[in-house]
Amino acid sequence: MSAVARSLKSSLGDSRLLLPLAVLGLIFLFDLIFIPGFFDTEIRQGHLYGSLIDILRNSAPIILLAIGMTVVIATGGVDLSVGAVMAISASVAAILIDPRKVGLTLSGDITAVVGDPTYSFMPLPVVIVAAMLAALACGVWNGALVAYVRIQPMVATLILMIAGRGIAQLATNSIKINIFNDAFSFLGNGFVLMLPLSIFLVLGIFIGSWLLLRRTALGLFVESVGISSRASLFAGINEQRVKLFAYVFCALCAGIAGLVAVSSIKTSDANVIGLYTELDAILAVVIGGTVLGAGGRFSLLGSVLGALVIQATMTSMYHLGVPASAITVVKAIVVVLVIVLYSEQARDVIRRAVGRTGTRKQGASA
Repeated sequence: MSAVARSLKSSLGDSRLLLPLAVLGLIFLFDLIFIPGFFDTEIRQGHLYGSLIDILRNSAPIILLAIGMTVVIATGGVDLSVGAVMAISASVAAILIDPRKVGLTLSGDITAVVGDPTYSFMPLPVVIVAAMLAALACGVWNGALVAYVRIQPMVATLILMIAGRGIAQLATNSIKINIFNDAFSFLGNGFVLMLPLSIFLVLGIFIGSWLLLRRTALGLFVESVGISSRASLFAGINEQRVKLFAYVFCALCAGIAGLVAVSSIKTSDANVIGLYTELDAILAVVIGGTVLGAGGRFSLLGSVLGALVIQATMTSMYHLGVPASAITVVKAIVVVLVIVLYSEQARDVIRRAVGRTGTRKQGASA
């Protein structure tokens, strides 16, 4: 066997992408065998529909959260407030689109716009910017507590996880706000080139994040702070600013995820939007190979694959008629499998298996 082939096999055995790709492949193999028509796609009204399209569209919020969570975990932290940030950004957008729902009085004949698919009290660009500013404020709060006040990340973000959803409920008077504006709904339900718009939105954010973190020194700063904040300080890296950036970036990703989620269901419910999604985001990052609590090296693509694994699992379970209450059990099983497969013992078994395969082929060629 050539040196290049041996190097390729070695890198494949150590690759962070190997596990999520293998798990995703096994899920799809299971679907192919046990769920007839799972891979069928059809064109209706010029749009592609099918289970695979559903996986890509429904995984958009999780992917967005996973991208932001990856950067935070790479610094050695964690953000438990992303679900609450989703609820806050969604609530801000819903209130600005139709403030009447929360009891705010408006001037003029408001009965003429009830149910109007073009009505929005504030222009949509203002709505989106305001929602992003609210998410930005949440990120600054988390980042300041972690980087400057030196509160443990889990405790610091737990504050906003609890208080943030309460703030969103208080702002909306715990009312479900129906959104009739078609332009806003297009964000989560629209199609471009036969595919859901949310797929292109996630792709654009992933490419932008990858360029920012892999084509500039910022990614190295993040990894350096995650490995050793003290050594980073001696190297001239401002640890506090890097951590602040990580939590702000994560909150912005959560804010976008909140807009995508609320626009897809056309209803803003502060008690439901983003509920428990922080667990899905952390699980996606861990499946993707970024080690929780260790900091350092990270993989954005691995986190995206991890999010697809979670959504593919849920979609498959729904096709099999598994109750929604049992999905959490399936996720727990996935967590256990991931922990086992990422253990050093499992890695040693994989390396030995790859090595034996290479030895057999080398002996056969001789």
